[in-house]
Amino acid sequence: MSTRARWKLPLGTAGVLVLAVGAWLVLGGQTPDVGAPGVPPAAVAPAPVAPAPAFASTPAVPRAKDGGLDLVSAAAAQVQAAPEEEPGPYPVDLEAVRAKLPDNLYWETGVPTQDPEELRRRAEVEAKWNTLFGRVQSNEASEEEVHQYYDHRRKVSEDAIAFATTLLQDYGDKLPSQDKGLLELSVTLHRARLAEVPRQESDALVRREAHAQRQREWRASGGGRQP
Repeated sequence: MSTRARWKLPLGTAGVLVLAVGAWLVLGGQTPDVGAPGVPPAAVAPAPVAPAPAFASTPAVPRAKDGGLDLVSAAAAQVQAAPEEEPGPYPVDLEAVRAKLPDNLYWETGVPTQDPEELRRRAEVEAKWNTLFGRVQSNEASEEEVHQYYDHRRKVSEDAIAFATTLLQDYGDKLPSQDKGLLELSVTLHRARLAEVPRQESDALVRREAHAQRQREWRASGGGRQP
């Protein structure tokens, strides 16, 4: 796969991302997961005159993921071929970025692919985190599972920040202004989301314990297993 292909962010991405930001803030960063559009990133065949995209490309921008927005895909990974507008190569060398960030989640979830096995693997991973998110929200998760889920949330945002920051530091003066602006927005939003994780994790543990206490009291009163 070429890592110096000609790509641009769709013009509609910025507007949709801004609208989604409002929803994310209203819901306190707990946007529920959606269905197939977010599991996994859709593989879009490149135009005949252009090589495969350097980043992920999906029709839904942004999409919900793991109880929050997948802002990496929305702000950095939603690119499409545009040979008629970009006469030169897109100024991002993904191999150089991978060398700096070898363990970043982008390489597991964001790199575009049409391999059925890889798409199946991504869908299974996404389904696992969606299921755990549901258990946390319904207060059915164990304490260990609550920590596991929010550790994952931290990793998602930390990796998103690292990925976007690296692109801005290494290629910011060469990137199209729209791409640069969306990357900066991604960093801002993921930092805000990351700052909310401790409170959300604490709240989830408090809710879980309160739910468990009600169940214990109900069973002790002879009312059955559920309160």
